Amino acid sequence: MDVVPVALGARTYEVRIGQGLLARAGAEIAPLLRRKRVAVVTDAHVAALHWPALQAALAAEGITSEALVLPAGEATKGWAQFSRTVEWLLDQKVERRDVVVALGGGVIGDLVGFAAAVLRRGVRFVQIPTSLLAQVDSSVGGKTGINTAQGKNLVGAFHQPSLVLADIGVLDSLPPRDFLSGYGEVVKYGLLGDSAFFDWLERNGPALTAGDKAARQYAVARSVQMKAGIVERDETEEGERALLNLGHTFCHALESATEYDGARLLHGEGVAIGCALAFELSQRLGLCAQEAPSRVRTHLRDMGMKVDLHDIPGDLPGAETLLDLMAQDKKVVDGALRFILARGIGDAFVTADVPRDAVLTLLRDALETRA
Repeated sequence: MDVVPVALGARTYEVRIGQGLLARAGAEIAPLLRRKRVAVVTDAHVAALHWPALQAALAAEGITSEALVLPAGEATKGWAQFSRTVEWLLDQKVERRDVVVALGGGVIGDLVGFAAAVLRRGVRFVQIPTSLLAQVDSSVGGKTGINTAQGKNLVGAFHQPSLVLADIGVLDSLPPRDFLSGYGEVVKYGLLGDSAFFDWLERNGPALTAGDKAARQYAVARSVQMKAGIVERDETEEGERALLNLGHTFCHALESATEYDGARLLHGEGVAIGCALAFELSQRLGLCAQEAPSRVRTHLRDMGMKVDLHDIPGDLPGAETLLDLMAQDKKVVDGALRFILARGIGDAFVTADVPRDAVLTLLRDALETRA
């Protein structure tokens, strides 16, 4: 097992990464409990696969548990299911000293973390991420929230978990497309700050998708190490943490344009397309060499991932509309949209100095290629 601490003073916690952690979850969680009961929130898909194992692991330590099973999918991450979750936790008489468990992918982790943040002005929660995307990104760092009609993740809170249990074994249950969606967040870490990790992914990416446990463990652990270090230095995204949004400004606009329809676009797919666009924009602005965006696209293509706008099925709005959707992003500061661009692979930076016309031209070209 790899243990990655997220050092935040009194709110320091561990991300534990390894095989069989779900079966040991009761023993891992027990030291956190004042009384031997937890409330678990999951979704229908994950519940069918993993809730019996978690319930048995908790019972083995004498921990009673009840579960709320929400619908699966990005549409769950909104006001309706958030309200339902908070009301259910109140009905369960969850106290401030109790622990809520989020069992699922990024949607469940974000929603449950936000519910825990506002319930009784803050209760503790444990993340048990069951998707690659959640293990390497959304379960770590304390960003919680829901989507609204105006955009993605616009309502939420910073609320750190008390523990994260990333069981590499549960990744075997992911459909190939969902695994590759998570890989979009893995490759992001190499692109933003670790060229050697990107080199490693170019060599070992196929083994990851084929199920190599050692490769998966290393990829998750390295991703978490990078995110933990950034979160420790900039917990509430005043500066450096914005680097973790590489590809996300484009991604969130595309998710909004596709109405969060997972059949058309998954979050990690949008991140991959967004990273390719960010490197293309960087090259057009003279910030990086031409081979950098080419190398990014080649690797993503080799992994069988979405890379361009033409990989998204169905109609998309025009470039101006996409840019308007980008302007609704959380990264807007004083009316200026901040972009994460790159001087090369492993060398990303944050800037608001991006000409609007350059972004419009990039989007128009991408849409014309799509047509």
